[in-house]
Formats: sequence, structure tokens, C-alpha cells
Amino acid sequence: MMTTPNNQITMSIRSSGLRGEIRCPGDKSISHRALIFGGLAVGPTTIEGLLEGEDVLNTVKALEALGVSIEWPDQLDGNGVWTIHGRGVGGLAEPETALDMGNSGTGARLLLGVLASHPLSAVVTGDASLSRRPMERVTAPLSRMGAKFECRGAGLMPIMVIGTGDPIPLIYESPVASAQVKSAILLAGLHARGSTTVIEPAPTRDHTERMLRHFGAKVETMPVKENAAASSVTVTGLPELSGQRVAVPGDPSSAAFLVVAALITEGSDIILKNVGLNPLRTGLFSTLQEMGADITITNTREEAGEPVGDLQVRSSQLRGISVPAERAPSMIDEYPILAVAAAYADGDTRMDGLSELRVKETDRLAAIADGLAACGVEAFIESDALIVKGRNGQVPGNAVVAVHLDHRIAMSFLVLGIAAEKPVSVDDDQAIATSYPDFISHMSAIGATLIKADRTDVDVNT
Repeated sequence: MMTTPNNQITMSIRSSGLRGEIRCPGDKSISHRALIFGGLAVGPTTIEGLLEGEDVLNTVKALEALGVSIEWPDQLDGNGVWTIHGRGVGGLAEPETALDMGNSGTGARLLLGVLASHPLSAVVTGDASLSRRPMERVTAPLSRMGAKFECRGAGLMPIMVIGTGDPIPLIYESPVASAQVKSAILLAGLHARGSTTVIEPAPTRDHTERMLRHFGAKVETMPVKENAAASSVTVTGLPELSGQRVAVPGDPSSAAFLVVAALITEGSDIILKNVGLNPLRTGLFSTLQEMGADITITNTREEAGEPVGDLQVRSSQLRGISVPAERAPSMIDEYPILAVAAAYADGDTRMDGLSELRVKETDRLAAIADGLAACGVEAFIESDALIVKGRNGQVPGNAVVAVHLDHRIAMSFLVLGIAAEKPVSVDDDQAIATSYPDFISHMSAIGATLIKADRTDVDVNT
């Protein structure tokens, strides 16, 4: 088991009905992209609602090291608006130090795409968790565009990037449905003379395409005639991106934790404001509604090309269902918290198509199953499927769950504990700051009980 400062762990305790209104933090995926596109644009870009978590701030620092001038909010008038003074497509400078992306797979892979199409050399590194995550799925196609990479093992960080100032346009048929792979290639294609196309086996989140259009690039998305499930995305190279105003919507992946917390806690009724409702990101909400969740969407609108709305969530009796594999790309980050909802459901829930979970911050598939077992919930892994045997609201808890530096595992099991019969603790909550620094304060604001406890005072078998 891992140790934490002062020998303390974070514990969640059975809570009564959750009430209140929360404005969710800015979408992490869109925050990364707004910063990067602002850095590649001509003229100033202003960003409101940027997620100021560690992952995104590492992207800020990387762009600054590449010569992008960024005005942080505390350098202005404290109104939370970031201003990015871009250098234009192909205009980034060679950094003097390594670019440390911390725990962010999105930031790292998108940055590799940007660096690959610049005539410079740079080292990209990250923390222990990120250094175990495969980057070859990105470096292999980028190498075909003319970049060179020197790395540890099978595409592991740290990675030395030797970019090219004249990238070769590419038509790439991706073997995996990954928005990060697609985005890295499209970003490299911005500086290529001609069109670059990515063919995906299934559509993935399209924040890159939407934001590229918002900044003035020509992007086409087409179905693939030979494969009804596949789609192709093409970007025309050498556009002049113009600085824009970007209002970042609330992150549906962060909202997911509060949604499930309200569903499993009797007597709850909460409102989540300004949640992003991109149809390629809302698979969890659809799945929960199939399970019987009382979720109402109101005040729908559009911000910077992205659909946004408010969610009202009331406690609900959930039932087990089968979640098809084709839904995975629209909710790949939400399976840990879906597994928590499934633990409280009546009946079994089967989730297929989860192989991608094995290459996240940790082997999330194993971490979910192990955490559920520690809390008294039966869960089984069959190939790339997870089966959770729901306990119809009666989850024992009484565990300390190892989170393996994974923010989503930590938040998911803290949510599980607020409706469990006995407390649930996580052995390390520090990774939560990478994506949702206000998670504990937001949970407390709606009535959940989360406390710091001395490890020696927690009486569980782990």
C-alpha cells in the first residue's frame, strides 16, 4: 500500500440526501485544445472557464517554454480570463528545458503532434504513471510524416522529438478508436502542404475538429463507405488560424462523479450547471438513464461550437444492464464511476469493449475490479469486459482502496463510500488535483461527508 504525507488517508462516510447547485470545472479535453490552438493562432485568444488543474497547467507551462506568451488570470484583474498570444502555425521555438507533462496523457500526445511538425528538438517527459503509458500509437504515424523520436522501451517516456519543418501529408487508418491519436495527427497536419486524413474504426470525441473550425481551419468529417461504423476526418494544411474567444464548458467527466453520488444517495436532488453535452461525450448519461436514473437536461445552448446544458439529478433505484462495446469511445473515462453505479444497482451490469482501460493512468480495468472486491462487491473481468454484480443499494464498504496514482479511481471510490454501509477510504487523493481540484469541496458543498483520517485509525482488512 502506498504512503501519503502525515500518514493520512481520505475517507468518505455514509451521507444523507445531497442538495445544492454546482458549476462544474472546465472540460479538461477542451482546455488543453484551447491553449494549444491559441498558441498556434495569429493574434490573441481569450479563454474563459479554463480548468486550472495540474494537467492543464502543465500544458500552459509547455507552451510558454515553446515561446508562447500567456497571461495568467492573476496577471490581469482576477476575472479568470486567460489570454494566449499565439505564434502562428509552425512558429513555435525550441525549448531550453524538458517539457514535463506530469500525469496528462492528453496533453502529452497532443503536444507530440505539435512538436513533430516544427523544425526543433525537444524532450517530453512526465510522472511515473505517464511514463508507463504507451506513446507508440502516436509516434508511429507521426514518424511517417517525417518526425523522428528517440524513446525508452516500446514508445515510453521520456521521448526526444526531432521535428520536421516540412511534414508529409498522411492518410492514416488508425487501429484504435482514440481521440488523442486522431488529434495528434491532425495537429501535425496543420503544418503540412496538403490534406491529412485520419480514418477511425469508430467515431471518437470531436473537440479537436470543432475547435479547429472555430479557429478558422478547414476540417471535413465523412463516413467510410466500406465500413458503416468508421469515419474519416481530413484537415487542410497551412491554414492561418485566428485568435478567438473560447468559453470552456463544464467537464462531463467531472460532472459524472456528482451525478452518480446523487443517484446512489437517498433523498438527493442536485443541479449541475454548464455541463458540456457533446454527443460523443455523453454515453454515461444515456447509460445511467437506461439504468433508471432520474436525470433532466435543461437550458441547452452552444458555446464555441460545443453544446452545453444544465443537469438536474435526483436519487434513483438503478437496475443492471448490458453496455455495448460501441458505446465505449463516448464514455471511456467514465467506466470507473459507472462501475460504482452498477454496484448499487439491482442485478448485474456488463460493460464490453474496455481494452483501452488497460493503458490509462493505471490498468483501470484491474483497479476497478480490485477496488469493488475490497468493498464487498463481486466483479469479474472476461477478456475486455467487466461484469459487476449489483447489490441493490446494500454495498458493505469498509475498505481502503489503492488508487495507483489514478485520479478517476480515487474519486470513484470516494463516491462509492458516501452510500456504503461502512466508510471507504482511498490511500492517496493527491492525483485528484490533476483533473478536479475542487472535487472534495464540491462534494462537501452538496452534503457529502469526506474527511482526512489517520491511517492507523482505519479499522479495515485491506
